[in-house]
Amino acid sequence: MIKLVASDLDGTLLDPAGNLPGGAFRAIGKLHEKGILFCAASGRQLVALQQMFAPVADKMLFLAENGALVAYGQRVLHSRAIPAEDTLRALDAIGTLGGVHALLCTPKCAYYADEAQPFLYFVKASYVSNQKADLRKTAVRERVCKIAVYDDDGPEKKTMTVLPHALPDMRVTLSGGNWLDISGRNTHKGRAMRFIQKAFGFAREECIAFGDHMNDYEMLIECGHPYVPENAYPPLKKLIGRTIPSNAEGGVVTALELLAEGKLP
Repeated sequence: MIKLVASDLDGTLLDPAGNLPGGAFRAIGKLHEKGILFCAASGRQLVALQQMFAPVADKMLFLAENGALVAYGQRVLHSRAIPAEDTLRALDAIGTLGGVHALLCTPKCAYYADEAQPFLYFVKASYVSNQKADLRKTAVRERVCKIAVYDDDGPEKKTMTVLPHALPDMRVTLSGGNWLDISGRNTHKGRAMRFIQKAFGFAREECIAFGDHMNDYEMLIECGHPYVPENAYPPLKKLIGRTIPSNAEGGVVTALELLAEGKLP
């Protein structure tokens, strides 16, 4: 019996315009009535997720900042931070690259230093709590749980060829579009999923997960029933194998409806 459903948002549950598809709240409510817990698993900040899912937020889990934060409703259950010295070292590495912009993500706010476009547009659109600040001072003063990096030219061309080598003891992973994420080596959605399973007593085979990019991989393999939408990043699609219709077709919502009826996608 399925007891937990976890879904990535951008590129997975959300439509191509970044909106929740119609029927999402209804489907989550149906799952709750059946005793199945829904978890929004995203690289987005916790406050943004709680706001997005406000009508059903008290009925679900949030796995935010790619696994650095886990909350049940408004209550934070799990939190991991990057040591200040590691954040400073990452900022130094990012600073050597042109056309690359850093965002320091803390449990309550995301901090940026430059106002280059379209970087700032995407920050304002995705991080509802954001503020301009001195990033080096912020790294020392705040609990940074993730460093989001925007590459004007796309991370696969430049940043993903440089940063993993410059920061070998940190986790550098593609997160979709022009973004990549830097976090502690053992901070990822898979580790957060293991925390959830242990905290709630869920077995691996009682969990199903949906994701579209490489920052979802560990979460997917921690669940007994992993799926990717047809629009998923090709290497991940090849690794997982099992697909549902694309996010443009509302594949995840359809899957949630099936699960509420006791059927797997």
